[in-house]
Amino acid sequence: MSQLTIFNDNNADDVLFYSEDLSAIAKELKAVGVRFEQWKATQHIDESTSHDAILAAYDNDIEQLKSEGGYQTVDVISLAKGNPNAPELRSKFLFEHTHSEDEVRFFVKGQGLFCLHLNDKVYQVLCEQGDLISVPELTPHWFDMGSNPEFTAIRLFNNTEGWVAKSTESAIAKRFPLLD
Repeated sequence: MSQLTIFNDNNADDVLFYSEDLSAIAKELKAVGVRFEQWKATQHIDESTSHDAILAAYDNDIEQLKSEGGYQTVDVISLAKGNPNAPELRSKFLFEHTHSEDEVRFFVKGQGLFCLHLNDKVYQVLCEQGDLISVPELTPHWFDMGSNPEFTAIRLFNNTEGWVAKSTESAIAKRFPLLD
């Protein structure tokens, strides 16, 4: 189930807000400029489903997002449970960073935890199948896929280079809870 937990950024034990209600999550995130919506992700996806097949299955949704946001590049990021490279891949995203463009993800399988650092607060958004999140450009954040990840997400970019992160050099990501 999708969740939002908001903490004071200087105390991971100080929970200011918690909800599993999609409307409440969307409202809280909208107040800080983050788009969060529940879309239909009903296509069966497993390890044998090609990225091209996933993109074709969600072509209408992708085209809608591209026309709304001017996105140029679309790809699929996917990780199967039990992947031996999971710890290395997980660490790639577990540092606070920003992007020069919006970070748009549509989860079509599994889950991932976006942690946004805004206005002296940390917003932890557990995204699950059907969740669309758009983190605005230059928003400090990190992402956790969990210790035994299983997820598939469609990513949209405004540039042709794809995912490019700029570290904030902050250690904040080490002080907040992660996915099991």
